[in-house]
Amino acid sequence: MPGAHATPVSECENTSVVGHILLPDDVRDTLADGLAELAGPPGDIDLAMTHYHQVFARLPLATLQQILDFGRHNDTPGALYIRNLPQDAQLPPTPWDGLPSRHKSTFVSEGTLLGLSGLLGEPVGFLTEKNGQVVHDIVPVKEGATTQTNQGSAVFLNFHNDIVHDRTGYYDIANPDFLVLNCLRADRAQAATTFYADARDICRMVGPDAIRVLRSPLFRMNAPGSYVREVAGDADVLSDPVPMIKGPAGFPEISSAANGVHTLSPVAETALALLQTACRAVAHEFKLRPGHALLINNRKGLHARSRFVGHYDGQDRWLQRTYVRRSQWQIRYRAVPGTRRIH
Repeated sequence: MPGAHATPVSECENTSVVGHILLPDDVRDTLADGLAELAGPPGDIDLAMTHYHQVFARLPLATLQQILDFGRHNDTPGALYIRNLPQDAQLPPTPWDGLPSRHKSTFVSEGTLLGLSGLLGEPVGFLTEKNGQVVHDIVPVKEGATTQTNQGSAVFLNFHNDIVHDRTGYYDIANPDFLVLNCLRADRAQAATTFYADARDICRMVGPDAIRVLRSPLFRMNAPGSYVREVAGDADVLSDPVPMIKGPAGFPEISSAANGVHTLSPVAETALALLQTACRAVAHEFKLRPGHALLINNRKGLHARSRFVGHYDGQDRWLQRTYVRRSQWQIRYRAVPGTRRIH
C-alpha cells in the first residue's frame, strides 16, 4: 500500500503543538472496505474495538506510528488533524435533540471514530455525559443554543478542556486524556471553527509571574454544563481550589472549565484574563469538514469553538465525539458494575 502523506512532526506549521495527516484515496478506500465488514452499529463494544484495531492496522506504517506516537509521548503535538477519512455514502438528517440518530443505516463514521480512538487508548462512556454513550453526537440544539456546552451554537464556546465532575472535588482526575472529533456534516455557511491552544505556547506568552499564580490553588472549576443541567438543577457545582497549570515546565498540563472558572483573589482574576488572551493569540484554527477528524490531547491544551448559525432543519453541523482514556484503572472507583460505563 502506498504511504500516506503524513506530515512529519518536524515539518508541521508549529512543530511543537500540531500534526497533520492527509490520507491518499487508496488508503481511505482500504479503511472503508474494512469498516464495511461490520455492517451494524457497535453493539459489543469490546468486539467492535477489536475489529477496528484490525482495520486501522492496515494504515501505512509511518501514518500508524504518527498516530500512535501522538497518543503515547510527552513531547508530541497536542492536536492531530486527519483528512480524507472514510465517510458514510448517505447521511440522514442531523439529529435535532443531541441524541443518536434513529435513521442512520450505515456506520462508517462510528467505525472511523472508534478506530482512531482505539489507537490512543480506550473510549469511555460517562453516565453524566450523553447518558453514558461511547459515541457522542455533537449537534446544535435549540434549547441549548446559548449554553457553554456541546449543544451551543449562538455563543463562542470558551477555551476549555473536557472535565468530569468527581466527588473528590478535583475535576481533572477522571476526565478523558483525549477526545476525538469526526465531522459528518459541516454547518451550512461552513463558518464553525474549532480552536486549539497548547499549554506550552500559553505558558510562553503569559510570562513567569502569571504562571506562578496559575500554578497556585486559586481557582474553582464549575462542573460541566451537562452535569449542572441534568444532575444539579442548574446550580453551580464548584471544585475544590485548584491550580490551572501543573506539571513540569517542559510538559505542562492545563485545565479550564467551559462552564466557568471562579477566581479566589484579584491576582488570580488577572492571571485568568491573561490566560484567556493568550489562548486566542496562540490558537490554531480548524474548519472541520466531512472526512476530517481532529484528535486533541485533553491535558496538553485547551480547545474552543466559534459561533455559528443553527437552523434545526436536519442540515446542521454534525460531529461525532469520543472520550478516550489511556487506562481506566485509575478511575475504577467510578465503574458501573457489569458494564463498560463510568459514573
